[in-house]
Amino acid sequence: MHNFLDFEKPVAELEGKIEELRRLPDSGDPKIAEELSKLQGKAEKLLRQTYSKLTAWQKTQVARHPDRPHTLDYIGALIEDFTPLAGDRAFSEDHAIISGLGRFRGSSVVVIGHEKGTDTKTRIHHNFGMAKPEGYRKARRLMKLADRFKLPVITLVDTPGAYPGVEAEARGQAEAIARSVETCLGLKVPLVSVIIGEGGSGGAIALAAANTVLMLEHSIYSVISPEGCASILWRDSNNAAEAAAEALKLTSADLEELGVIDEVIPEPLGGAHHCPAETIAAVGDAIEQALKELSSLDGGALKVRRREKYLELGQKIPS
Repeated sequence: MHNFLDFEKPVAELEGKIEELRRLPDSGDPKIAEELSKLQGKAEKLLRQTYSKLTAWQKTQVARHPDRPHTLDYIGALIEDFTPLAGDRAFSEDHAIISGLGRFRGSSVVVIGHEKGTDTKTRIHHNFGMAKPEGYRKARRLMKLADRFKLPVITLVDTPGAYPGVEAEARGQAEAIARSVETCLGLKVPLVSVIIGEGGSGGAIALAAANTVLMLEHSIYSVISPEGCASILWRDSNNAAEAAAEALKLTSADLEELGVIDEVIPEPLGGAHHCPAETIAAVGDAIEQALKELSSLDGGALKVRRREKYLELGQKIPS
């Protein structure tokens, strides 16, 4: 049974009835089988209708769904012989960012991504995907390693934002993020980023200043969270969050239109959490295609094209 979101309650009720029928001792009876088939069709139709008209706030909820595949899921399914590399060689290891070497569909790559964790213990261990300065310095170290050995870089973005704690600020959070962005822009190897869940603020852009930015259909990518935006503009982080989500233009459709991202990866019906394996495979195919398109460019061209891409942002605003 899936964890259903508030707006999915009508679907959850149907799924509950389906589950009850399946548990009946005589569930193989033709009449029960027929009723099951009808309920399954009705549930799928309702789910399709619900997901065809999601608001920006509802998409935010989907992007944050706890059952959505995380960085470690993608690495486990797509990266062979993954060897994690830890530490920033200056302060400590940051478990909010996973990084290392591996093989993606036959080619050696460097992989860097935010990891939120899947239960209370792992979420605390990974600090809910909110990296500290040492996490971004580790990412920078891995990107420089990739540049030295001419390995493509894949980054997986899923963070509410960089960690806002006092100790992070004391250790130079803003500088670490800025240096990470600078390193992204200076790479002479292909850099492909995928927004797999939340792309929050500088914590996201630190890994996503890429040649090609891909984004899952129900992910979000914004300069601030809807709650943070609402608390600043309306002094209300709860009731105004829905309005803030609309105003931020944080959905994949909005961002593709604005030119912030390059491609939207469709999700299975009901979101990535309904079918993680299908989602991971689709992301793998999109990354493979993006790397293939970038492979013909030399280091100088990759760097120039990436720089021009970000200088042009905001030049063409849709009417």
